[in-house]
Amino acid sequence: MEQVIPNRLATLGHPQRLALFRLLMRRYPDRVPATELAQALGLKPNTLSTYVGALMQVGLVTQERVGTSLRYAVDLTAARDTINYLLIDCCRGRPEICTPNTTPSIHGNALMTDRKFNVLFICTGNSARSIFAESILRDLAEDRFNVYSAGTRPQSQLNPFAVEVLKQKGHDVSQLRSKNVSEFQAEDAPAFDFVFTVCNQAANEECPTWPGQPITAHWGLPDPVKVEGSDAEKSLAFQQAYGTLRNRMLGFTSLPLTSLDRISLQKALDDAGQTDKEGFSA
Repeated sequence: MEQVIPNRLATLGHPQRLALFRLLMRRYPDRVPATELAQALGLKPNTLSTYVGALMQVGLVTQERVGTSLRYAVDLTAARDTINYLLIDCCRGRPEICTPNTTPSIHGNALMTDRKFNVLFICTGNSARSIFAESILRDLAEDRFNVYSAGTRPQSQLNPFAVEVLKQKGHDVSQLRSKNVSEFQAEDAPAFDFVFTVCNQAANEECPTWPGQPITAHWGLPDPVKVEGSDAEKSLAFQQAYGTLRNRMLGFTSLPLTSLDRISLQKALDDAGQTDKEGFSA
């Protein structure tokens, strides 16, 4: 271990290898295709291959072939071992020295008090998927959640197919609009308890700093805006996206938030992003 850790730290010392590792951490537990990684980081395929190879060699990243595509994910055990080594060896097991003041405790069951929680859904355009998520959760449990959505590069208006689906499902669309995520980074912005990304493109971007370190999860799903074909085919894609998000919201609202420790809650939310089935397992 004494040589493994220095090798890992040296590998992460390269800015672009570190950027790749951080992107995969943001997408955990996703396995991300090489083509998507290259596009998100602006790397040539052979350069990406070199960087991924270096991270795999020190055990920080794993590879899986799905059909003709190579997909990559962080080895979370290796990442934890590296951080634990630093805390134990450098800090002599004294987290009060090395743990950042903004990092919440991950132990105990008193992390979530019985109150109204603030939730933010982020996508790139904030015109369809994040708007769906905002509308669904608000209508399902407005008494328990203050719900917001935003985009990293918001569209000037909501997608008309998305608006039509929301109207069909009985949601009030009169107050909905596309918003820039910067609106929720001002001093008077709500302090969020949960922040979800619902599209891969937003998750691939650098994360804003959220005061209080809210619980975050990636709930990516296919972009219905990109579906080509007839209006009926496009409408079906939006209906499917709505249905997937509604199932996830039903699961989210069923979680016993005040009795789960942070690790259990995080795992439940991560698992939800990997399945379209209704309900969560805590």
